[in-house]
Amino acid sequence: MPPIVEIQGVTKDYPLGKTVVQALRGVDLSIEKGEFTTIAGPSGSGKTTLLNMIGCVDVPTTGSVKVAGLETQSLTDGKLTDLRLHHIGFIFQTFNLINVLDVAQNVAFPLLLKGGMGAAERDARVKELVERVGLGPQIHQRPNELSGGQRQRVAIARALVTRPDIVLADEPTANLDTATGKSIIALMKELNEREHITFIFSTHDHEVMRQATRVVHIVDGRIQGAT
Repeated sequence: MPPIVEIQGVTKDYPLGKTVVQALRGVDLSIEKGEFTTIAGPSGSGKTTLLNMIGCVDVPTTGSVKVAGLETQSLTDGKLTDLRLHHIGFIFQTFNLINVLDVAQNVAFPLLLKGGMGAAERDARVKELVERVGLGPQIHQRPNELSGGQRQRVAIARALVTRPDIVLADEPTANLDTATGKSIIALMKELNEREHITFIFSTHDHEVMRQATRVVHIVDGRIQGAT
């Protein structure tokens, strides 16, 4: 079976005035289905840029990015949107929940974007995931009524609701206290082992690195090795 993510010779340059910032410099990386992988490095090392490549929200300046067997550079904007909707879930460090919607509505939102599912099936899947992340009693509460850890659990449920092959998490514990961060990572690890979903994190949190099956180290836009 081919890797679920395959990156070869990727560079990414961003113009900044009269200069060019090299965010990625010749990155090669393969990730197998079901891995629980961390991309680790200091701020400005290229972690988020690399995650954006995998998440199809950015394209490389040079090199090749394949996700779920598809070469992302050759896809139209519509096909990239389809790839994100059908294969990729996102968990953001700032949660990115919609404050006017309750927990159930936030989790259901990607299914509404994806379409093709009846209301009864959608409601059943949302209820199942909300309960799985331990928020059944809060299902009709809004984000401003929840703690940071609870909001992150909503974000996890929302990322999983489309049953993606890959879940990407950008610094998922950055805005959480230590105990809550540990519980969130434990929940993701459980879902990874039970559902065989590929999780890819960017982080400099050593607890996240400790739980990973593989840690990919990146410094100044270059992969420095994996442990």
